[in-house]
Amino acid sequence: MKSATWPIVTIESIQAAQKHATTGGPFGSKLGCRDYVETGVPVIRGTNLPLDSRFSLDDFVFVTEEKADSLIANNAHPGDVVFTQRGTLGQVGVIPKSCGYHRFVISQSQMKLTVDESQCDPEFIYYYFRSEETVNTIKGMSISAGVPHINLTMLREFPIPKPPLPLQRKIASILSAYDDLIENNTRRIAILEEMAQAIYREWFVNFRFPGHENVKLVDSPLGQIPEGWERKQLTEIADTRLGKMLDAKKNKGELMPYLANVNVRWGEFDLQNLREMKFEAKEHEKYGLKYGDIVMCEGGEPGRCAIWMEQVPNMMLQKAIHRIRSHDGVNFRFLYYTLRHKGQSGQLESLFTGATIKHLPGEKLKIVTLEVPSTHLMERFSQMVDPMISQVDVLTNRNSILRTTRDLLLPKLISGKLDVEDLDIDLELTAEALEEATAMS
Repeated sequence: MKSATWPIVTIESIQAAQKHATTGGPFGSKLGCRDYVETGVPVIRGTNLPLDSRFSLDDFVFVTEEKADSLIANNAHPGDVVFTQRGTLGQVGVIPKSCGYHRFVISQSQMKLTVDESQCDPEFIYYYFRSEETVNTIKGMSISAGVPHINLTMLREFPIPKPPLPLQRKIASILSAYDDLIENNTRRIAILEEMAQAIYREWFVNFRFPGHENVKLVDSPLGQIPEGWERKQLTEIADTRLGKMLDAKKNKGELMPYLANVNVRWGEFDLQNLREMKFEAKEHEKYGLKYGDIVMCEGGEPGRCAIWMEQVPNMMLQKAIHRIRSHDGVNFRFLYYTLRHKGQSGQLESLFTGATIKHLPGEKLKIVTLEVPSTHLMERFSQMVDPMISQVDVLTNRNSILRTTRDLLLPKLISGKLDVEDLDIDLELTAEALEEATAMS
């Protein structure tokens, strides 16, 4: 089956026969922060259109029902497709039909499409706009006057293929099955990570660790701590180092991958589009990573950190990243959760420099004070959370495989290069095979 056999139509031709079927966000001052309230009608913003999910129901702001009524032309409803108009072009989402809200207001930076579902499936439209070729087309046709953007006219005139409706639904169902598995795994990862962090807080922040009933609290300069614990600066229990300065003219050696600020997330790494620079052999130990090293952002969102588990061999560090390597007798898992807790709870902010872009310089990081328990308790904590982290790794690897498979299928299905009538994908069997494969890896 070839896409040439499918008619090419415009968005305007497949929109619903109702007023405001294709519309943009409120103009100018019609909607602003002053209009936001605690509860009410949710406002869809760019944060609700993540690049690797159909829609996010988190981080809403709200307006009153009365305000939403006054912006009726800018309302969206479950099943509508929502596009970013300016900023991160290519962002697109489809509002879940079982989302719990009966309507939304789109922000100034969004546009929405209500699809005539007798002609087209909204999820098929969504996946078509998710394809790399379509995203590149949108970026190529954008208007750049400071911030690249597109407008309603461009959206309405945008050409799309229109396969038979049953075929659209089958294509969407195949791709959405992958996304459903990814989203389910992502929820499980979040639960497991929160469980590990909750154990850390209970043991080492609230001091309710196993056997705490038999340990008294003693005074120290910064408040009480359990007897036998010590307060130490980070430099006493770990070695810290910033990565290498990026300088194409001065750097020598072989090209090697390195982590930059953008690659480090809370508790994980984004290893897509890794960059390379030259490192000499004598610099491998100085700027290289080993299993169990803690990697922390120096700038941007200082304190954001994750544990390096040798996801990629021969990984190096760039200047904007701290490497924290625990000393013998200090469990790296304990140290990581301690630093993550301090970073996410705001305890590091007093050490930041910079008026606009914040930084956590190396000399400031070294003096971070930590409550250090016995080696035995640190190891016991690690034994408790290690199975959770192992399951997170399994689920993360599974998601990586699912994303790769989905991203290979998407352009072939959307273009008609792959005949879905001959495609028989059992997602349950796929999930089982993935679980076995990732468990053995």
